[in-house]
Amino acid sequence: MVINESILHSAGAEVKEYHPTENLFCEGDSPHYYYQIITGEVKLNNYDEEGKEFIQNILSKGQSCGESILFIDKPYPMNAEAITECSVLKLSKSAFFALLNESSELCMEVNSFLSERLYYKFIMMQNVSSQSPSKRLKGLMDYLKSFQKDERPYSFMIPLTRQQMASLTGLCVETAIRTIKHMERNKIVKIENRKILY
Repeated sequence: MVINESILHSAGAEVKEYHPTENLFCEGDSPHYYYQIITGEVKLNNYDEEGKEFIQNILSKGQSCGESILFIDKPYPMNAEAITECSVLKLSKSAFFALLNESSELCMEVNSFLSERLYYKFIMMQNVSSQSPSKRLKGLMDYLKSFQKDERPYSFMIPLTRQQMASLTGLCVETAIRTIKHMERNKIVKIENRKILY
């Protein structure tokens, strides 16, 4: 979702810079702000008791993070961690709700965006519950490719590292690498200059 930056500025949003590995918010924090990425990448993640990372989503320019938690009186169930240098617009919760109250169009856009996120969660939940690593990875690739019109084979370059794909699907990186090579042999993907084409 992209709320026009000038609207956010006029509502009192501030620009904050984040360095790689710095958190916008942490699991357990109370939500007080709407965050929208101007530049850079942010991952939503959790760590299990052994310290293994599970990435829920990777967000980039124009996307927001953690906004759904603003609507309920619960702490964040995940971290939002900068992957790269990031500039982020940060708007207080009360100002964000004031914007939604002023514009039914903006409110509908937020609802549409939240519905899309919920759809992504259902798709990923189905994929991660599969015992087959190739089904998990293919489900992730299908979802990512669904946002482009060109459906031809190998027309979409996967914008994730193998480590990120593993973390998003609950696999270890070695299994993801092996599975991707197997998918290449089966002509499901093509690998050119270490980039995965699907």
